[in-house]
Amino acid sequence: MKLHELKPAEGSRKERNRVGRGMASGNGKTSGRGHKGQRARSGGGVRIGFEGGQNPLYRRLPKRGFTNINRKEFTVVNLETLNRFEDGTEVTPELLLETGVISKVRAGVKILGNGEVSKKLTVKANKFSASAKEAIEAAGGKTEVI
Repeated sequence: MKLHELKPAEGSRKERNRVGRGMASGNGKTSGRGHKGQRARSGGGVRIGFEGGQNPLYRRLPKRGFTNINRKEFTVVNLETLNRFEDGTEVTPELLLETGVISKVRAGVKILGNGEVSKKLTVKANKFSASAKEAIEAAGGKTEVI
């Protein structure tokens, strides 16, 4: 079975309710909107978050913190994932992308010290944690900041 062959179980999906198709359908005449009022009108209804004039929840709750618009988000790679490369390989963000270790480069690649590296690698990245740098060099490899 493939993803494009998936279908919902028989009887698990309802057919769309077509309104305004005669009294016998159960949704004729006012089409399930009742008589008059804001919700009965075309284009009627209230905006998202509106609570009938009561102070809405998003205004009652306190606001905290801020979002830094200049924040740089790095793609993180742990040491243990670098073991898949052979000895003497030059590991770059481009190589990590090609091999599918990462899916996006974002603001750059940061190597973190989680796990152990057993290969002698030359790692080129935008940032290194202190423990990662130490571990790579202890294994006989080199680190290079791009």
